[in-house]
Amino acid sequence: MSTQKIQLPDKLDFLLGKQARYKVIKGGRASAKSWSVARALLVRGIDRPQRALCGRELQKSIKDSVHQLLSDQITQLGLNWFYDIKSAEIVGKRGTSFGFAGLRHNITELKSYEGADIAWIEEAQVVSKKSWDILTPTIRKEESEIWVTFNPELEEDETYKRFVLHPPDNSIVVDMNWRDNPWFPEVLRQEMMEKQKRDPDGYLHVWEGHCKAVLEDAIYADELRKAKQENRITDVPYDPTKPVHTFWDLGWNNITGRTAVVMAQTINGQYRVIDYHEDAEHTVNWHIAELQKRSYVWGTDYLPHDAESTNLAASGKTINKLFKELGRKTKVLKRRPIGEGHNAVRTVFGQCYIDKTKCADLLQCLNRYRWEIDEDTGLRSKTPEDSIYKHGADSFRTFGMSIKEDKEPVKSENKSQHNYSGPAAWMS
Repeated sequence: MSTQKIQLPDKLDFLLGKQARYKVIKGGRASAKSWSVARALLVRGIDRPQRALCGRELQKSIKDSVHQLLSDQITQLGLNWFYDIKSAEIVGKRGTSFGFAGLRHNITELKSYEGADIAWIEEAQVVSKKSWDILTPTIRKEESEIWVTFNPELEEDETYKRFVLHPPDNSIVVDMNWRDNPWFPEVLRQEMMEKQKRDPDGYLHVWEGHCKAVLEDAIYADELRKAKQENRITDVPYDPTKPVHTFWDLGWNNITGRTAVVMAQTINGQYRVIDYHEDAEHTVNWHIAELQKRSYVWGTDYLPHDAESTNLAASGKTINKLFKELGRKTKVLKRRPIGEGHNAVRTVFGQCYIDKTKCADLLQCLNRYRWEIDEDTGLRSKTPEDSIYKHGADSFRTFGMSIKEDKEPVKSENKSQHNYSGPAAWMS
């Protein structure tokens, strides 16, 4: 235990009293999770030099980080004699330091933390499988620790599966709720009791840390609920006798334009979604090379309408042209209203089987693809929320629209016949 005296809730004494690779604290609102972790890390940094990474899935600026929380605790604990609070980092005497980074968009920066003693991941309920897969082997120093704090949302969330449903060896997982907080304020007690009376299910989620079945205002909530009930989110094998078709959403930068690719096969009337790829700030050649690392027999690349104009490579060529030069077979879909795409997805969802492991990040996107809420009225708009989850959802919309277009009859010279659009008609 530290020589610096601090108060922690009894349940969280293990933060300073015991070594473990993973220290996981989950629970509802006002449980003092983040506040306690911040205090414990600051005191630990006084006892011995430590290099700490404070991360979260998405960090557009230092304002999105726990920098302010740590700064406030430094003042409250009277530790300004030890810590120097800078604009983008916090530095202590004798080599202690705190750095801040977003996991999803800073892979290069994350790799520079391989010598870190500790990583604290806050609001971890939204951390993707890919981010965890990169972070955990990066924090590799002997006796290094990863601290995780989050309010659970969905049992399908990667963090919940990884640390609650299937906790790793050498981990401590603790439930922390309002009743475990010895400083729980009376004003919040009244709010909590009111929530319990008028919205019992909401109370269990917000204050007791229970998971939801689906997120409110999720666009595909009903479809996902039914897929879970029918066990269609499961292990989905690749069939080497059938081609794998790809369905793209095209983009470039990290926040607003990531490229996402759904990979699927059709077998006996079922749509088997077997794999998923997402990344940013790379050329078409790079994305294709990443796909080629998978030993699949490739079919058709279905591209959104902007493939005839969007240019990820600054070469003066369209995306469709670049694909064809790389030897890929493509079909560019028509531009359609977004609502038509949503309906196309709903139409085919009941025939979809989605691999729970390779498509974990796609499932996170689908679960969290929500309607935008009007800030003034609190009502749901007709526009999807502009979030990091839209890219995966948009690639799945390409998937749905590809099936719709392949079923649509087109006019031919012989008006008594119907031809199906394009050579790719992947249902056939």
